[in-house]
Amino acid sequence: MGLNRSLAFLFVILTTSVSHNTAFYLPGLAPVSYCEPGKQTSPGCLSKIELFVNRLDSVESVIPYEYSRFDFCAPPSDEKAPSENLGQVVFGERIAPSGYNITFKVESLCKTLCKKKYSSGDADQMKKLDFLRNGIALNYQNHWILDNMPVAWCYEVADQEKKYCSTGFPIGCHVSEDGQQRDACVTSSKFSDRGVHYVFNHVDISIKYHNGANEDWDGARLMSVRVNLRSMKHKEGECSGDLPVMGIPNKLSGDLEIIYSYSVTFTEEENTNHKWASRWDYILDSMPHTNIQWFSIMNSLVIVLFLTGMVAMIMLRTLHKDIARYNQLDSAMEDAQEEFGWKLVHGDVFRPPKKGMLLSIMLGCGTQIFIMLFFTLVFACLGFLSPANRGALMTCSLVLFVCLGSPAGYVSARIYKMIGGELWKTNVLLSAFFFPGLMFGIFFLLNLVLWGEGSSAAVPFTTLLALLSMWFGISVPLTFLGAYLGFKKKPIEQPVRTNQIPRQIPDQSIYTRAGPGIIMGGVLPFGCIFIQLFFILNSIWSHQIYYMFGFLFVVCVILLITVSETTILLCYFHLCAEDYHWWWRSFLTGGCTAVYFFLYSIHFFYTKLTITGTASTFLYFGYTLIMVLIFFLFTGTVGFFACFFFVRKIYSIVKVD
Repeated sequence: MGLNRSLAFLFVILTTSVSHNTAFYLPGLAPVSYCEPGKQTSPGCLSKIELFVNRLDSVESVIPYEYSRFDFCAPPSDEKAPSENLGQVVFGERIAPSGYNITFKVESLCKTLCKKKYSSGDADQMKKLDFLRNGIALNYQNHWILDNMPVAWCYEVADQEKKYCSTGFPIGCHVSEDGQQRDACVTSSKFSDRGVHYVFNHVDISIKYHNGANEDWDGARLMSVRVNLRSMKHKEGECSGDLPVMGIPNKLSGDLEIIYSYSVTFTEEENTNHKWASRWDYILDSMPHTNIQWFSIMNSLVIVLFLTGMVAMIMLRTLHKDIARYNQLDSAMEDAQEEFGWKLVHGDVFRPPKKGMLLSIMLGCGTQIFIMLFFTLVFACLGFLSPANRGALMTCSLVLFVCLGSPAGYVSARIYKMIGGELWKTNVLLSAFFFPGLMFGIFFLLNLVLWGEGSSAAVPFTTLLALLSMWFGISVPLTFLGAYLGFKKKPIEQPVRTNQIPRQIPDQSIYTRAGPGIIMGGVLPFGCIFIQLFFILNSIWSHQIYYMFGFLFVVCVILLITVSETTILLCYFHLCAEDYHWWWRSFLTGGCTAVYFFLYSIHFFYTKLTITGTASTFLYFGYTLIMVLIFFLFTGTVGFFACFFFVRKIYSIVKVD
């Protein structure tokens, strides 16, 4: 009966949290109304529609670039770029104004944006042209923003009934020497010459809007923005489809002129049931990661629930029988000790572990990460960190991590004092600087590579100073405060005394040794997250929108349960084998899930991604190393504290002479 209720509760959570149609936007974000020029019905009704450009990225390269790096049309000098938050800067987003002049319900046909000329005798111009040609070959994608909406490029995909809408669109297409074409080239039979790079120098911008005449608001609201890409050699004021395509030869002899143009059309939305709050749906519903096999995922979750339920049931029944036998008369207790071994090590089970300093600071940092991830997921499920609020996810994570220095110092101090540590100053300093410094050092090294490549993802020096100021000015003092409070408290008292002479551990079988147990301990937790892990990695490295935070929250809860029960089960087996070295083993058993995470990242890199280049490969594994380290501390801390409370509980219940 209890299991059925649990499954029903899980189903309710999934159905309510996965739906992106309700409360998708950041609460409090108001829609913008647009009116025709000269027909403003209210002061807040705008006629000019701003189109912003963002960085360009590629699935074949980890290195993004700013829009201006590709020698596209520059905006007017008086246009100001919108302000970016900390998360956008760290993620490498570089939003800038564009030169596209769009006015509500004012259609434009074949409007010239600018002209770019390249001469074979000019080395600087040839360098810009080569960079553009290389960007086309690597399939770099534009990312435009209009009314806080991504400008989508929709095209048909083989074996699919509906169109696939992408938030980015390519700057051109390249037909390789062996005749292979990309999706953008397949759209037209004109892209046929091998080895030629075709540039999309004309875009048809189609904007759909809702008229507010029949609603309780003035003006109109934009519902969708789509582009159609074309490559053409322009004639004066003509953009017909009969024009030849604009190709860039591998070797330029003479001069080359590229004319960039655009057209804008407006269409009123016919579907009145399509609400403004769900205007992202046509993009999200068509993405590959939304067309998943929900049955297989639910099946995996149910299997994990059954496994964890079985583990919990076995543990409770076995422990209940053990404790009942140990608490019998003295003669019966002696028989129980011969049959069961975990009580025999009661005088050594709380013996301080080796490298206790390192274990304590890892547990402190792991606690900091655990609380940060919990609150970040809660805020994301509530809609505060939706894709409409760009950069909010990274900003929230960084701010929470910095402000949670006190729990890190407190937990580290409490654990270190419990195991009898005396170098409290060293413990405080390492808690504040070791792992945050290690992660910042890796991040800074990767940032140097991005600086060398001239990438937009390179964090500016001023932002690095801001991050260091947050670390030294907020996180470090809070860590010192938490450590002070932790050392001020009395040490945690253990339920049993520790013998002066350590007990000899008998020879262990291959199943109860540390190595095999740790390796086996990470399999089940990884099995419950690897499907979700695929979508997360796909969204990061394939530049797709991830929005299923409700489902991710449920998976994280199941991960916590699985790590806890797996660690407790293995700890119980080792204690029964009279092996009392559970401190590090419990941490490493939970943290071993991160090892499988890293192995899966390697598999994902070679089988799912098309990343090329030494720099991109180095960046991929560098960022993966940071994620694996965070995940290792997170799961290791969960496993340790689950085992810690379990051991304290069983030895506090049993009678010890």
